[in-house]
Amino acid sequence: MASGGRQVFGVVEELRSRMAGGVYPLGSPLPAQRELAEEFHVSRDTVQKALKQLRAEGWVDPKQGSGTRVVRAQEAQSYTARAAKEGRVTLRGFFDEAFAATEVSLDVFTLTSESLDMQVKSQIERMRDGEEGPRRIAIRMLLPDESLDLPYPRALDDPDGRLSARLRERLLDITRRHSESIQVELRQLEAEGLVDSASLEIRHVMLTPTSKLYLVGGAQALHGPYEVIERPIVLDDETTVRALDVLGLGARLTHYVKDGNPDSRGSIFMASWQAWFDSVWERLAF
Repeated sequence: MASGGRQVFGVVEELRSRMAGGVYPLGSPLPAQRELAEEFHVSRDTVQKALKQLRAEGWVDPKQGSGTRVVRAQEAQSYTARAAKEGRVTLRGFFDEAFAATEVSLDVFTLTSESLDMQVKSQIERMRDGEEGPRRIAIRMLLPDESLDLPYPRALDDPDGRLSARLRERLLDITRRHSESIQVELRQLEAEGLVDSASLEIRHVMLTPTSKLYLVGGAQALHGPYEVIERPIVLDDETTVRALDVLGLGARLTHYVKDGNPDSRGSIFMASWQAWFDSVWERLAF
């Protein structure tokens, strides 16, 4: 049985992913605590602790008698004509459009693989439900090298550095688990014959990500800086650590599209950042 701390962490991680991915949209209520406890096979106390952490992170707002509502979601500000008509682009909508093509070529630079795992799983579920999807998927992901001394997450009251070391191992564990999850899901997709090929190639680089970057087929991009925040992080043994961390899920993103005008904002952004990604992938990453 997982420890109480790991159970809380698992519930927090899953609910955060669902809110960022649009499963629970902005302003919508979360399921009742009893339902969540049954779904995750945990106690009501574990759910309450998870909701307390999500409230501290600014994701939810519990109201006595009216349940818990989502007050943060992952959205992207877009400057395309279509977005001006339809409103903001969601991360899920971005991936829905990317995976509607026959071939998906996706380049990612990120601190962890958590968001990508959640979005890939959503697309795979959609394909398994019979919706049309790509025949080929190729993902390249740049991650910070595991030996890099990252400035976040870092414990605020940590004179001997032990808590920061535990936070760092937790971050690495999150990345390893989600990266392996993506690999397994893509291999399974191939085995089921739902795609002709599906691959994830990961390289590491001695750079600290200060923003999240998604590039799709040289045509569209999502980009957003990580905001440094102070928040509580619950470790496996239920130790609560006040730490400096960054917003990944929930960070505000900007959407760019390459169009027929080489001097447009979207075209310039795509050309410069695709060149940057390719140069780091070939010359710095390993």
